[in-house]
Amino acid sequence: MSTLIIKNAIKTTFILLVVVTATSCKDYLNIDGYFDDEFNIDSAFANRRNMEAYMWGAAAMFPDESNTVRFGYTPGPMATDEGFNGLTGGGSNNVYYGMDFATGNITPDFFGAGASGSNYNLDQWGRYYKIVRKCNTILQNLDMPADMTNLDRSHIEGYTRFIRAYAYYNIVMDYGPAILLGDEVVHTNEPLEYYDRPRATYDETMDYTVSELEKAAQLLPEEVGILNFGRPTQGAAYALIARLRLIHASPLFNGGAAAQSYFGNWVRKTDNVHYVSQVYHEERWAVAAAAAKRVMEMGRYKLYTVAADDRTPELPTGVNSDPNFYRTYPEGAGGIDAFRSYSDIFTGEAVSSINPEIIWGRNTAYLTDYISKGSFPPSLGGWGRFSVTQKVVDAYLMDDGRTKEEAAVDGYYSEVGFTTTPKNFSGYPLNSGVYNMYANREMRFYASIGFNEAVWQALSSTTLNNHTAKYYYQDADGRGGVNATSPNYPITGYVIKKFNHPYDAWTGTGARHMDKSYPIIRYAEILLNYAEALNKLSGSHTVELGGQQYTISRDAEEIQKAFNVIRYRAGLPGLSSTKMNDPQAIQSEIERERMIEFLWENRRYYDVRRWGIYEQSEREPIRGMNPDGATKETYYQRVIPGTSSFLTRFVNKRSVWVPIPRSEMRRLPSLDQNPGY
Repeated sequence: MSTLIIKNAIKTTFILLVVVTATSCKDYLNIDGYFDDEFNIDSAFANRRNMEAYMWGAAAMFPDESNTVRFGYTPGPMATDEGFNGLTGGGSNNVYYGMDFATGNITPDFFGAGASGSNYNLDQWGRYYKIVRKCNTILQNLDMPADMTNLDRSHIEGYTRFIRAYAYYNIVMDYGPAILLGDEVVHTNEPLEYYDRPRATYDETMDYTVSELEKAAQLLPEEVGILNFGRPTQGAAYALIARLRLIHASPLFNGGAAAQSYFGNWVRKTDNVHYVSQVYHEERWAVAAAAAKRVMEMGRYKLYTVAADDRTPELPTGVNSDPNFYRTYPEGAGGIDAFRSYSDIFTGEAVSSINPEIIWGRNTAYLTDYISKGSFPPSLGGWGRFSVTQKVVDAYLMDDGRTKEEAAVDGYYSEVGFTTTPKNFSGYPLNSGVYNMYANREMRFYASIGFNEAVWQALSSTTLNNHTAKYYYQDADGRGGVNATSPNYPITGYVIKKFNHPYDAWTGTGARHMDKSYPIIRYAEILLNYAEALNKLSGSHTVELGGQQYTISRDAEEIQKAFNVIRYRAGLPGLSSTKMNDPQAIQSEIERERMIEFLWENRRYYDVRRWGIYEQSEREPIRGMNPDGATKETYYQRVIPGTSSFLTRFVNKRSVWVPIPRSEMRRLPSLDQNPGY
């Protein structure tokens, strides 16, 4: 959780309950240990300051949300079709747990290489319940500190409810149905039967988590100061509700073919109730739309943009699919720099604490220490291994909004030949001689993807800068190269460049990095959530949300407005009017847009599952350029790289969720394992 300003404030060594720890009831005697280096648990609630420290101690137990790849706490990009790396080792030798997940190595007995400190593994079940218990302890003792005012009490209750809800949020996202403890502080030293309880259903878990976020939102501040960036706000609570309500409405969890296929036989053994609803409820889409609309109506958030200047490329001519395209943003794509409007969010150029698009985020060194270094060319001191797939590259549109297939008809897109003139737009240098596949693409492509012969500026270094990465076989940054010893080369021919600032450098005189923040949830997601939810409606629904009623129906103008502003920010035309009467066509556009807009932001993993297309998506062979090609003629070929990690990808319905540890299953007879494990 993003509470960096207090990350060292609390150290916790307590044990939760049989869900978390040992096999004997005697092991529950030491529940809380020390909540601080100086104060024991008897002092925790002596005054407001101590109680608040205890609360932030619970928050500090959450993993850093940006830790999605190396030592990840969640499967993340490398468990999807958007990311890969060249490490072929598995089991205890692998630190990329998403890779273990995608190859079927994650089991109830193995969750990735067990690591301590900040190096998390996929077994977070017990950690989240420790957080829940700390929060319940606070809520039960809110009246104890004698020096607390009503305002203090409200402040602590709001944050505590959010922290507890966020623990359940993480459980429902990665594990599915939770054991709901409510406000109960589980006693110690009780008979084993006391700790045995079944999981709630998915609906019950979702509704409880959302209801707690609703309660927290009423007590959380609308904004926090710059120095408190990372603390949750009312908007953060509402935005997480919008995310959860969209997932709850989606095919995998809302009846229909996907829910039946994945969960039709999964029932709770204590009462034979289906864990996941097998009945479709269209009104869930209306609730999801209302939840997104509520965030939009707060008036606090908008997409981040940078005004056009003399370096901004002109919009492509001849676009007639969208009559508003050439109008000034936000009514069109004019007047802004599309490249910088997107890239600055992630590179550290935009100040995250005042960025109106970041509803909730956190400062983190992980993006620099791992993601940036993992993508940087080996010639510049990086690993060069955090790969993006050809499927992602093919998803990016041309700069005039056409797909590559549409543009190939008149030669605007080509996989033959190379560019003949260099370009420099928005401060981004593009060499001549670049493969034509990478020419004329939308600005988010250049902001996000490092491809063969792309320039890495590394401008903070005065001796190693403006480096052209070459990934040909035995070239400096390619397979078998002098600098790129295995596995330090991009096995697909592409790396994630999204989190690299032009000034970032790892080697050379003066090499430095820009500080970066991770966007836990952005306003762009709220807009696409709204468009998707509206598009799924066939009738009108009046729903209640947080005590307010919303009447929601499919409104083509509203869908276009929410969707198009994201396309305009990217310098692209919006949805054409001809598509608006085809909900499936709109859904396909939304799916493409989410893949591109949220690349490596830990959304794709959850999206393909909630849409019910996980198996279809993951069964498509992962492809890239040919790392064994030493020349342009041999390198630029679509291949399935010959590594065991590619060839042994595991596609199975069980991979919707992470398994519950087998040790917990043995201790709690009423606890059902996730299906397939």
